[in-house]
Amino acid sequence: MIEKLRWGLVVVVAMALGAGVAVGIDELRAESPGSSTTVVEKVSPSDTSGVSATLDSVADLVAQVRPSIVRINSSGTGGLGGVGSGIVLNKDGYILTNNHVVSSGALDVVLSDGTAGAASVVGRDVGNDMAVIKADIPADKLVPAKLGDSDSVRVGDLVIAVGNPFGIQAGSSVTQGIVSGLQRTLDGNGGRPLRQLIQSDAAINPGNSGGGLFNARGEVIGITSAIENPSGDRVFVGIGYAIPINIASRFLPDMLAGRNIEHPRLGISLQNLTPSLARSLGIKGVEQGVMVMSVASGSAAARAGLVGGVGNGDVITSIDGKKINNYEDLATVVDSKKVGDTVQVTVVRGGSEVVVPVTLEAWRTGNS
Repeated sequence: MIEKLRWGLVVVVAMALGAGVAVGIDELRAESPGSSTTVVEKVSPSDTSGVSATLDSVADLVAQVRPSIVRINSSGTGGLGGVGSGIVLNKDGYILTNNHVVSSGALDVVLSDGTAGAASVVGRDVGNDMAVIKADIPADKLVPAKLGDSDSVRVGDLVIAVGNPFGIQAGSSVTQGIVSGLQRTLDGNGGRPLRQLIQSDAAINPGNSGGGLFNARGEVIGITSAIENPSGDRVFVGIGYAIPINIASRFLPDMLAGRNIEHPRLGISLQNLTPSLARSLGIKGVEQGVMVMSVASGSAAARAGLVGGVGNGDVITSIDGKKINNYEDLATVVDSKKVGDTVQVTVVRGGSEVVVPVTLEAWRTGNS
């Protein structure tokens, strides 16, 4: 577990209509098919400088990408159901969406032209709120999306969001905006934060979840997943979040192969250390890093002997030789590892530097 103090209120959109999941974050919080014939289309990034959009060019962009976005209907218990969106990956019928869209119930997929077919879940990445499903739809009806490079996205880039807000019947809906922020972090499923999110002001609402955030070249750069929701009314207020497509691409082979994804954790709660905080707490030998506030019982960190405490706990300064200045640095390094990897955690303990080997464990739903 890795914990951090965050702000705001987020609503994860597009589960059952009228029954969204509100996630409060005003609190201390924690941290392939296996067949060789399966192909996911991905394109190389190119320079987007000077790209401008007239009304006609946006319409052309919409015409290009809309067939790649599907509506996902889920039927729950008692006849209650929900609606979300998905991104066509290939002509074999594999579709990328949010895990919360397909968390339960029977699934149907509807294309923008009205073609429909039953679907089933193939693989899940609960920690990143992603899933792959397979739809029983003829290949000649499917239009795979082009996956872009979310690492090349810049604040100010034009984007459009395509999905099915509020279950609108007449095909997928489109909104336009810009990328308004990068590297956002929000509370996610099972206690694991969603990280490196793309923030945009393209309007998204319940039903958009699992849909595509496209750049001006018609490439998917993100999976629309959540909205900032300070009022609690489940309506868009100008801040939406998308999971970067590069994160999805990293785990797609395993999900396509029917495997559920596990993510590593240390099992600690953290607080950024600054020079002024170090002085006020009387911490010796270090002025910047992350303080280990507490260690979860029985966790990887506990087994390794990491020490928690305000002012008298370990201060993590590097992992595997990579300098750790703050929580984001630590989360980035840990997320790049696999469950079972052993990392060398350098800490300052009582004014002296100590290297502690920690074998990373898996996040589990509800672990803290």
